[in-house]
Amino acid sequence: MLVTMIQIVSKWNAGRAWHSKRTGNSGRSLLSFALAAALGCLLPLGGPAEFAVQSAHGQVAGAAAGGPPLDARSRTIVQSVEMQVKRAGAAYAKGDYPASGASLRKAIDQLKVAERVSSAEMHDALMPLMKRIVNARAMLELEGITLPPFRIPERPTASSAKPAEEMTPGNDSGGDGNQGVSFVSDVSPILIDKCGGCHIRGSKGGFSTESFAKLMQGPPEGVVVFAGDVVASRLIETIETGDMPRGGGKVSPVQLNTLKQWILEGAKFDGPDPTAMLTSLRGNSGDAPATPEPPKETMVGAPTGDETVSFARDVAPLLVKNCTGCHLDAMQTRGGLRMDTLAQLLRGGDSGQALSPGNGESSLIVQKLRGTAGDRMPAGGRPPLADNEIQLISTWISEGAKVDQALVQTPMKVVTAQAWLAAAASSEVSERRADLAEEDFRLAGADVSRLQKHSSDHFAVWGEVSPATLESVAQSAEKALAAARKFLPAASGAPEDYFHGKASIYVLPKRYNYSEFSKMVEGRSVPSDWSSHWKYDGIRSYVAVVASERDDEEQIAERVAAPVASLAVVSRGEGVPRWFAEGLGTTISGGESKRDRNENMRRQAELITAVGSLKSGKDFLNGKLPPERSDRMAVALAESFLSRQNRRGFDAVMRSLQSGQPFPAAFQSGMKTTPLAYVDAWLQWVK
Repeated sequence: MLVTMIQIVSKWNAGRAWHSKRTGNSGRSLLSFALAAALGCLLPLGGPAEFAVQSAHGQVAGAAAGGPPLDARSRTIVQSVEMQVKRAGAAYAKGDYPASGASLRKAIDQLKVAERVSSAEMHDALMPLMKRIVNARAMLELEGITLPPFRIPERPTASSAKPAEEMTPGNDSGGDGNQGVSFVSDVSPILIDKCGGCHIRGSKGGFSTESFAKLMQGPPEGVVVFAGDVVASRLIETIETGDMPRGGGKVSPVQLNTLKQWILEGAKFDGPDPTAMLTSLRGNSGDAPATPEPPKETMVGAPTGDETVSFARDVAPLLVKNCTGCHLDAMQTRGGLRMDTLAQLLRGGDSGQALSPGNGESSLIVQKLRGTAGDRMPAGGRPPLADNEIQLISTWISEGAKVDQALVQTPMKVVTAQAWLAAAASSEVSERRADLAEEDFRLAGADVSRLQKHSSDHFAVWGEVSPATLESVAQSAEKALAAARKFLPAASGAPEDYFHGKASIYVLPKRYNYSEFSKMVEGRSVPSDWSSHWKYDGIRSYVAVVASERDDEEQIAERVAAPVASLAVVSRGEGVPRWFAEGLGTTISGGESKRDRNENMRRQAELITAVGSLKSGKDFLNGKLPPERSDRMAVALAESFLSRQNRRGFDAVMRSLQSGQPFPAAFQSGMKTTPLAYVDAWLQWVK
């Protein structure tokens, strides 16, 4: 401690004369300046991004030393300590020493918890923070702040590491239902009251708490509730520090204690359906909670070919047209009834089941549409459906509400688009994509009257840039597609048929325009280092890229190559997942080989972090990783597909896709295993 303070004061004395000339500050102010500068080492001044890089480097070092990378829970503990240390530094810099001391006390308390479950890898990750805490204590004591004693614990050996006992959140199927904290009766009302405006009716920060399943999934950066562990649960951390809820709301001490107790008891769910909206769970009306009812599953069968009405062709388009805003893509779902997928419609809402397969006229949805059961739907001043349209829905239900199983979980809008797409000619799809291009540019704030277009064999290129730039982008895209097709089965037909209509390329002149396009059209923020990406859902098939007269042909070609290749892969068959197309597109375009050494090292660190955060390939396949980590894993998996031992199986997968097999069946027939089993085996091999 004494040595540390001598070093700090020596640095201060050495710079005192120079700083006095520059600032004119008094000795006391200069001492505060020097101490604040030293305390600045408490926190990575670059913020969370810099800390993420530091964490990744720590995990690389751990892996290189033969130890496993940190698991998700350990990383959360490290991040929680770092957050408190960062707050302590910020408060000290403002001269708020009591607040700085309070944050440092929390960091020390969290370190005590971490010490009980610490491993050598966690100790190494915490070491820079612990050294900063030692320095911070000394500086705060000079300001009269009393802090608990703290010493850096010894580094545990790998054999003595005590892994934290993890509890798995899930349904509470044992014990007395009246004992403990109930999610349905106790926790969900708190979440609805305090988080509803931002995270139930919306998804601010990419985080939704509209259901138990969404809450436990967490935001893109990671899980926020760890069953049995209050310290590692960021949900509690953000409430205790006052970060959440925003907008003047406040969680009372009693409510906070309820949330903590629920987590300590295992973060169990005691409702009928983890994916149901919180607002539809029983017990949220303020009355005494009723015993949760078991889920009532409505089974639907596959079409036999004798049906007169098709769900995809006839029913889904009517629901999408008339129910969007209240039950589809709704910020606040009316009556607890969600219809984004058929599965959600079958589940019903607050008034019960919406469908009675076999009896259309007694089904609640038909009665609502006819106005014979309460207010007539659709509401909000929209015109009622025509009698023949209601009859189509009623007939489909009376015929058993039959639908292909693959469509039950498919978004209703995608079902509608796919049905139209299957019946449309390539020229019709090209025209539809042209209309969508104008809509998208208008939504992104472009002047559509200045929109230019250039067509090539496979692409329609759009943008508020010069014709020469559009032509350069089109040429680069055609070259990229030709290179990608060497890895894919040959396709017959005219060039316009390759993407079932010409694929669009949206050319944005500046990074700002690209960012605004992503926010306004796609409702998301893209990573800061992206300059291009792709999207495909059948009707929409486009690449968005930053390009202008200032970019040379090589720069444009590099930005276009990977997304065009991914578009080629994803359009080869039914249900091709994003990770498969993204990984292969980057790999077969040579995108990895074009990166410099530092970028490759950073991406390797991302891969190690991604692999270390997964216990099962299911989380990866279900999209629970942040985009950068997911994409890096996808590339690594694609490289394994194209290896000598797997190449024959990969070629068989692509042939099966092109022949019409859905992705899961095509993958299994080619690779002789399921996607989940393959990813799990790959994870074990990598670890």
